[in-house]
Amino acid sequence: MLTFLEETIQKLTYQYEDISSLKIIVPSKRAGGFLKNYLRKESKITTFVPTILSIEEFIQEISQLAIIDSTELIFKSYEAYLQTTSFSEKEDFESYTSWASTLLNDFNEVDRYLLDPKQFFSYLGSIKTLEKWNVKGEQTELIKNYLSFWDSLLDFYNTLIKALEKEEIGHQGLVYRKASEKIETYIKQQQGTPHVFIGFNALNNAEQHIIQKILEDHISSIFWDADSHFHEDTKHSASLFLRRYLKEWTYFQKNKPQFIASNYSQEKSFKVIEVQKNIGQAKYVGEILSEYDAEKLANTAVVLADEKLLMPILHSLPPNVTSVNITMGVSLKTFPITTFFELLLTQHTRSNDLIYYKDIFALLYHPTASLLVSDRKKIISEINKTNSTHLSEAHMYEITNIDDLEIIRLLFGDWKDRSEIALEKCLHIIELLKESLTITTVEKAALYQLLEIFERISALNKTYSHLKSIKTIQGLFSELIASATLDFKGDAYEGLQIMGILETRVLDFKNIIMTSVNEGVLPTGKSNASFITYDLKQTFKLPLYTEKDAIYTYHFYRLLHRTKEIALVYNSHSEGLHTGEKSRFLLQLDLEKHPNHSLQKTIITPKISIAPTTLKTIAKTEAVGKRLQEIASKKFSPSALTSYIRNPMDFYFQKILGVQEADLVEETVAANTLGTIVHESLETLYTPFLGKFIFEKELKERMAQIDTIVLEQYRKHFNSNGAIKGKNLLIFEVAKRYVYNFLRFEIHCVQNGDQIKILQLEKEMVVPIDIPSVGFQVNLGGNVDRVDECNGVLRIIDYKTGLVNQGELELVDWQDLTADYKYSKAFQVLAYATMMEHTFKDSYCEAGVISFKNLSSGFLKFGTKEAPRAQTKNQKITSETIDIFKNHLVELIIEICDLNIPFTEKEIT
Repeated sequence: MLTFLEETIQKLTYQYEDISSLKIIVPSKRAGGFLKNYLRKESKITTFVPTILSIEEFIQEISQLAIIDSTELIFKSYEAYLQTTSFSEKEDFESYTSWASTLLNDFNEVDRYLLDPKQFFSYLGSIKTLEKWNVKGEQTELIKNYLSFWDSLLDFYNTLIKALEKEEIGHQGLVYRKASEKIETYIKQQQGTPHVFIGFNALNNAEQHIIQKILEDHISSIFWDADSHFHEDTKHSASLFLRRYLKEWTYFQKNKPQFIASNYSQEKSFKVIEVQKNIGQAKYVGEILSEYDAEKLANTAVVLADEKLLMPILHSLPPNVTSVNITMGVSLKTFPITTFFELLLTQHTRSNDLIYYKDIFALLYHPTASLLVSDRKKIISEINKTNSTHLSEAHMYEITNIDDLEIIRLLFGDWKDRSEIALEKCLHIIELLKESLTITTVEKAALYQLLEIFERISALNKTYSHLKSIKTIQGLFSELIASATLDFKGDAYEGLQIMGILETRVLDFKNIIMTSVNEGVLPTGKSNASFITYDLKQTFKLPLYTEKDAIYTYHFYRLLHRTKEIALVYNSHSEGLHTGEKSRFLLQLDLEKHPNHSLQKTIITPKISIAPTTLKTIAKTEAVGKRLQEIASKKFSPSALTSYIRNPMDFYFQKILGVQEADLVEETVAANTLGTIVHESLETLYTPFLGKFIFEKELKERMAQIDTIVLEQYRKHFNSNGAIKGKNLLIFEVAKRYVYNFLRFEIHCVQNGDQIKILQLEKEMVVPIDIPSVGFQVNLGGNVDRVDECNGVLRIIDYKTGLVNQGELELVDWQDLTADYKYSKAFQVLAYATMMEHTFKDSYCEAGVISFKNLSSGFLKFGTKEAPRAQTKNQKITSETIDIFKNHLVELIIEICDLNIPFTEKEIT
């Protein structure tokens, strides 16, 4: 297979006696590199290489202006903006950068397409006036400022152009405009040097004017990388621009285009592969490549429509791929070390004396922090223990080891919102990271790239006075890392090629694997990053989104001209803004399939194997037996026993191994904390009534203290300082409402004639349970929320801040008590009643729950029924009831303590 460049070299060798005298212009530097490589291979004698320039280098040579860096252009343009007197109000640099890039891109478009700035900006101002405001009506100050902005753009444009030309620099559009103006002078200076343009497609007006002027000298020529299949199809957008140039250029009225080949109609094999997610694409590309031999790999290109797939692709390359040339760099933004500095700068843009704990955790949990802070865990642990959501700088230093104080001051100290301090601190941190012995080579390369970026920002900060705040530094840093890449080094012309769409220009490969062939990626779709309206673009013949789509159409189909095997992979997974829709190009290939082409569609799905699920079991060892004996001798609590009923594995992890939930900062009051606040508030309120009857007057007096008492408990159990706000304020009010409602409920009971005497509050009790078969002492113990006497009947009450219904406390079959976790509330109150049995041995008691979310139901008593729907209930707990419960309790404890019965996971349904 002869590539386009090889065919072009043959044609040039035939057309020109000495190709070393040529000046060849190609779309990109990479295309020039490949052209030189082919010339080296084709050359049979020693000769000079012709001058080969990329179009950008060529334009700069003609214009005698250098293209300014986009970042420095922002600064230069801001100075021009400040000097433009027609702007009634000037924005600060930070606000300016939010819209400047869009406007500068529009300036660039105006110049590249050689538009008359005066006419264009006048038209734009008129459109904006009609678009937004009723100009006949009375104009407010806001309207006047808005209209003034658009009317001032021409002055701004002219001020900027003068400033740039003075320094012999320019944005890309200006360089193109100046090159177009100077083309006559350039041609005279060249004195008949043949110019050859190779592989161009969509040209702006400046490029068209320059190339046409040069082609008027008949010794120059232009070579199109086109195919007759698309050229003859007047509706196919792959040939949109070529057809337009052949029709409009005077050069083609006398000269035939060279050369339009017929390669697309040859036999080709297409595979369209649907894959789930980006990582699936990467893995499947690896599978395809694993089947290629060395020769086939050397003639293969992996083309990434979405360049973010580069790293996943590299990690998915099979062992048989020994040589790879990567023409794109890895985005610096993808490296963890970069995200660390993004987090750091973002944290310091927040104007607050206190540091939010999540910002601290984000930095300390970051992998880069492990290279800087020796004892991160201590700081994190202290914050969790004290439940501090916002920390002062001094507090941070108090909880930090002395060895880490310097770096903690660097990371969390006050940068006073000054740009020079921010840059100084970041550069200092980079110096500390450079000294780390554990940093990898790739991370070191990323670190040096970051060093260059911060030094560059620092240089700009010294040159210009606009970078005052940390937010401007952060914005500039974000812009620079978005375009910065770490470039790979290797043999550019050997082995497997991995490249982006634009890097494929004028290059041909026998085998193509293209990823992310999705709508919205290829083509990219509509873009609104412009102040130029659609009708304005139409009027001034600027490229519309349809023409931009045609550019991608050309790049896609041009790749298919000479290739033989093509695998087109797309992601079918819908997520966020990504619709999972395949590209229109794939539909077009299918609908317009050439007779000589084969097209195979494949859907790749991950291999799914459903393994039989087995419930986990853990055997009870002697060590487990010893631990059980320790628990039993201390006490089995009702909550521990109900956790075993729910799932024996929970009991094993929590009670045997002692695995507890990690201390975490409780930013919002959790349900268990709310329960504690309510429980202890009620204990405080009712303590004066111990051993006494409660009366309406005293209860009403206690109600006046609720706010103070609940606040004390809130401070004690959740947050000792800081304002109560947001969700926590709502939860705090809920806690107060629970307590208020309960006291009102008690007042209502007293008003109705109930005589209530408080006997115990939050009483911790432990009683022995005689179980000879286990071989050691067993105790049952727990905290009883409240024991009182109501109308002469002993009541054992358990408070619940959650919702409890009467059905959860009513038993039909006693076996359910230790088998179904639904009856855990019934189990708990019976356990408390067992501990209190000595107080009602010859009588009975009532035990139950007061649910604060179901307070209207009052005291929910434990009871037994003959049948599920039976109306008759026995709610008296007697010695006989306790004996029945004890039998089931003993069976449960024997099961827990029997070393021959393993802990078996319960299937949760």
